[in-house]
This record gives sequence, structure tokens and C-alpha cells, in this order.
Amino acid sequence: MGQQVQVPSDVDGVRVIVCVGDFDQDTLEPLTAACTAATDDSGVRRIVLDVAQVDFADSTMLNLMLVLLRTRRLVLAGPLPHRLERLLHLTQALDLFEVADSVDAARAL
Repeated sequence: MGQQVQVPSDVDGVRVIVCVGDFDQDTLEPLTAACTAATDDSGVRRIVLDVAQVDFADSTMLNLMLVLLRTRRLVLAGPLPHRLERLLHLTQALDLFEVADSVDAARAL
């Protein structure tokens, strides 16, 4: 399966980036571009990464998520897909991320 990245309009300094599909070193560019645009925008205080529809993620996506943690407040909106949750557990990175059950819950944090 391919991937899709959508960026709805910002609300109150929160930028939502919706991720759908597979994210690996060959397909990460649209997500990287969306994340770079968010971090370059001084009006964005929080990034909500909607990962509920991620079918596959490898270490390149994890690395991007870790970079985002250093630049802005990052919230993962789920529920976390099994494969992504497994990656976060295996790398012992899950505790680094704030996780919300939905985009609306992530916006409210």
C-alpha cells in the first residue's frame, strides 16, 4: 500500500498532520515536508500527528517523530496501530510520546 499525508487547516496554533498508509525510507518525503512546514511556522505551538491509519512505519518514521519532539510539542493521535505501537515498544520509545485516543483529544491537551 502507498501512503497519503493530509494537513487540514491549523486551529489555535495546533497543526494536525494525518498519516495514512506505509511510511518508510522510500515513502517518507511527503510526511517530512509536512513536518518541516509545521516546524518552520512560528504560529504552530503543537503538532498532532494522526497515526491511526498508519499501516506500516519503520525507523525512518520513528526518527522523524523523535526530531519533531525536539522542535515542538508533539502529540500522537490514535488509537496507535499495532505495528506502530510494536515499533515504539521494541525501541523503548513509547514513553517519550504523548498519545491521545483521537485528534479531538489531542487538540484538547
